[in-house]
Parts: sequence; C-alpha cells; structure tokens
Amino acid sequence: MSAELAQFLLSGLTVGAIYALVALGFCIIYNASHVINFAQGEFVMIGGMATASFLGAGLPLPLAALAAVALATLIGLALVKFAVEPARGASVVTLIIITIGAAILLRGLATLVWDKRIHALPAFSGDAPISIAGATLAPQSLWVIGVAALIVAALWGFFNRTLAGKAILAVSHNRLAAQLVGISVRRVLLVSFGLSAALGALAGILIAPITFTSWDVGVMLGLKGFAAAILGGMGSGPGAVLGGLTLGLLESLGAGYVSSAYKDAIAFVIILVVLVLMPGGLLGGRSTERV
Repeated sequence: MSAELAQFLLSGLTVGAIYALVALGFCIIYNASHVINFAQGEFVMIGGMATASFLGAGLPLPLAALAAVALATLIGLALVKFAVEPARGASVVTLIIITIGAAILLRGLATLVWDKRIHALPAFSGDAPISIAGATLAPQSLWVIGVAALIVAALWGFFNRTLAGKAILAVSHNRLAAQLVGISVRRVLLVSFGLSAALGALAGILIAPITFTSWDVGVMLGLKGFAAAILGGMGSGPGAVLGGLTLGLLESLGAGYVSSAYKDAIAFVIILVVLVLMPGGLLGGRSTERV
C-alpha cells in the first residue's frame, strides 16, 4: 500500500467515524418516533462551541466536555418536550418543518450566546504526528476512531442488555404492541432525543481539535450524517456505522484522487444514487416513507 493511499484511508476513517456518530443519532430518533430530526447537526455544533466556552471559563477539558454533553442533552430533551410532543400525530411535512425550524433557531441562538468566530479546542493528547504505513496521523484522529468504536460498543450493549434499550427497540418495531405491554412511548421519545443529542455533542467535541468549530459547523456535518444514515439504511444502527465509514472513505479518496472541490458534493450524489437505486440502503434498513 502506498503512503498516499494510506493517508487517504486514515483520513477517511477519521471523518467517517464522525459521520457514523451523527448518523446513529438520526437512526435512534427515527426508530423511536419515525421522525427525521434535521436539527441533529446542531447538537454537533453545541458540543464543540459549549466545550470551548466552558474551557474559556476555566474548566479543565474533561469537565468542559462533560458539561457540554449535558447541555446538549438538556436541549435535546427540551426539543422533544416543546416542539415534537405538541405536534405528535401531525403530518410528515409538519414534523420536518419543525425540526428544520429548530435547527435554524439553535443556530441563531448560538450566534447570540457565543459569536460567529471560529474556535479551536486543544488536542486531547498533543499534536506530535504518528507515522502509520508511511502516512502521518494526528493523535486526535486516534481519539476520534477509538472513542467512536467505544460508543458503538456501548450502544450495542445498551440496546441489547438494558431494559431501556429494549424498550426503544420494542417501540421501533411495533409502537402499539409496546404500549399494550406498558412501555411509555413518551419516555422512550425523551430517552431517544437525549441520547441522540449526546452523541451529536460528543462528535462535535471529538472533531473540533482537527477541523475547529463555529456556529454553523453543524449544517454540513448534519447533512453528511443524514447521507450516511441513508446510505447504510435509515433505522439500521450497523448500517449507520457502515454508511458513515463508507462515506468518509469515498469522500477522502475522491478529494485525493479526483479533486477536493468535489468533496462536499460526494455526499449529496450518494443520497441521490441510493434513493434511486437502493432505497433500503446498504443493509436494507426500515422503510423511509416519512422522509
């Protein structure tokens, strides 16, 4: 393997891991409520911006990151409480408009609470590059890939080993049957939005030392995460991970061997191709009739 190819693959895995985390947020909410939350990218922005703010206030980085995740989770709970729940039973278009409106509102509030400048977080373990197969990799990239892998493993355990996780799965398969056996759909919705917001915030914190963060960083990351979810199969957790990594690799290889000018366009071309040729995605996820 050439050093150039290794460089592109490692870069693709790094950004693909972030796309996978954002895509998982989309899938968790879709499974619990059949709602596609287009405000998911804003939780990525909140994670990075809030961490930078708490860090500037004097908190050490670990505490600043935890506080940012907690803040994003609370905002996710507020979103479902004050925006999604009151519109329960509304039309597909109404639900989509609500989440798009929430995204616009969160971006506007971010410019008021913080600013429009670009902020950077310090790398978790230094900036000295690591050489792998002739390619150079920033230590932060290993943090991104490693933490993303741990989160995926933790989510698997949550959904397969805990009552709360199994309740979410039950609601995703048959909401009425879940209600008949005593599962609170409202509580499942709250847990799903809170968990999705926390995932988005973690993604924003992990990537901020590499790509920096700003009030509008969630727009593109949200769209890329949505593309990854569509590619893997909306509603499929493994599909979200596969879709995120695949999208990251295709984007990196395309930028390296074709042109970096087309890097952002790749995700949207993939959405169109997948929706036309294989609407179920790579792993044949649940039907996306509510898109």
